[in-house]
Amino acid sequence: MTTPSPKPPITCHVLDTTLGRPASSIPVTLTLHNPPSSLSTSSLTFTSTTNSDGRVTSWQPSSPFSADGLEVVFKRPGDQTWSLRFDTERYFGERGVKAFFPEVVVRFLVREGERGRGKDEHYHVPVLLGPFGYTTYRGS
Repeated sequence: MTTPSPKPPITCHVLDTTLGRPASSIPVTLTLHNPPSSLSTSSLTFTSTTNSDGRVTSWQPSSPFSADGLEVVFKRPGDQTWSLRFDTERYFGERGVKAFFPEVVVRFLVREGERGRGKDEHYHVPVLLGPFGYTTYRGS
């Protein structure tokens, strides 16, 4: 029996409020906007696509300096500013819906040592999505 891979430190989940079910096949880009100064790049990016349950449970490096993997980058010291970019235009376009928001970008801060938890904690970002609006929050 194979052991499931560990959950990455940052995950997301998209629910389509017009259908009342998970939004699958949405391309998602995770970006670290302030990588450690030891890296000669302005940002690190990882990509994925929501699965049939509307979740992203793993990330692929999409920039050369992201090759260490999300788990390694995430554990580096200091506060980190991240964003999740959801390609909502493609998602709704495939259904013949002309959405108002071509993309949804959620930017958030992971503070080192935040109330004693910091980067030892998991960060989950759910998005409730419709063609003319969205809501997000810090999940668990």
